Amino acid sequence: MRNTAPMRIAKTGYIILSAALCLIGIAFIVDPASAAGIMGTVIGITFCVFGVIKMIGYFSRDLFRLAFQYDLAFGILVLSLGIVAMIHPINTWSYICIAFGICVLADSLFKIQISLDARTFGIHLWWLIMALAIVAGVFGIVLVFRPTESTKMMTMLIGVSLLFDGIMNLVTVLSSVKIIDYQIRDDVIDTEFHEL
Repeated sequence: MRNTAPMRIAKTGYIILSAALCLIGIAFIVDPASAAGIMGTVIGITFCVFGVIKMIGYFSRDLFRLAFQYDLAFGILVLSLGIVAMIHPINTWSYICIAFGICVLADSLFKIQISLDARTFGIHLWWLIMALAIVAGVFGIVLVFRPTESTKMMTMLIGVSLLFDGIMNLVTVLSSVKIIDYQIRDDVIDTEFHEL
């Protein structure tokens, strides 16, 4: 029997951090002036934690293997961006907008692929994952190209992106990560065959 503890840690971590992304996003939308000053630190910490959770998710090998299938490389990328944002929280405004936009865009593209795989698996909410991924991807593109230099407007755009990314991750993990208490190991057993 397989130990399901890593899957539970990854799923719980995803849920908590997705909810945190939504709350941070709302805070950025409601009070962009105050949020702009602490944005680098907040996003840096969030990225670091989310990167670690993503890597745990990748190695947890959940039942459907949908939500976490791209999370090793993406988790390392998010963790690296988080570290940079924490080291230079004030002087990274342009960097944060572009890097965060790229992360949201990449995450949305992965989620589009996951939604198509989820449809194959018969998961009913695949269309919602795809719809949220498309919306989040649009905001990711907007952040990369930075249509305005207004700090307030860009902070609000980051807030909206965080909100949609959080909802997208929440829907994905709740609909596609299934944990069975007594899941059978599916490790490949090497067997030697001898010709008679």
